[in-house]
Amino acid sequence: MQALIDLAPLVAFFVAYRLGGIYVATAVLMIAMLALLLVDWLRLKRLPPMHLLSAVLVLTLGSATLILRDPRFLKWKPTVFLWLVGLASFASPWVGRTPLAQRLLAPLVGRSESVSRATWLRLNWLWVAFFALLGALNLWVATRASETTWVYFKVIGISAALLLFTIAQALWLAARSEAVAV
Repeated sequence: MQALIDLAPLVAFFVAYRLGGIYVATAVLMIAMLALLLVDWLRLKRLPPMHLLSAVLVLTLGSATLILRDPRFLKWKPTVFLWLVGLASFASPWVGRTPLAQRLLAPLVGRSESVSRATWLRLNWLWVAFFALLGALNLWVATRASETTWVYFKVIGISAALLLFTIAQALWLAARSEAVAV
């Protein structure tokens, strides 16, 4: 259920783009992000940090896109978001007790305590590289490809990359934690 709620703004953006173009899609995305925050608050009584960050970026860069009638601002949003997540991953081993990768992936892995800190740190460095490269790739597509190509890349390409990256890591970690537990 949560995955469907998380994807709703992206789906709304894509449908609005197909029906009305980039400016309509930007406005719909801004409204959808506010709706997502409201749903988060009603369901969880809190605002997840990733949703809040994404909403702030959408509202800020989306407003610039609409006011200045320049979609380049919205096209920067995935890059800024991905680079901020990469930066948070980079800083997380020193800021908190656990690396960001561990905080986000441990619930997906049954016996995460059997994974060594060194393994979590290596995985966290992989996150830093992945988010930096994916953000750079978005920037490249946004500046070199057509608007339609960028929309498809944003909706399908980035989503698929994130999903595959997360699944691969969860499976690898699950196999490692089972091997250690045996």
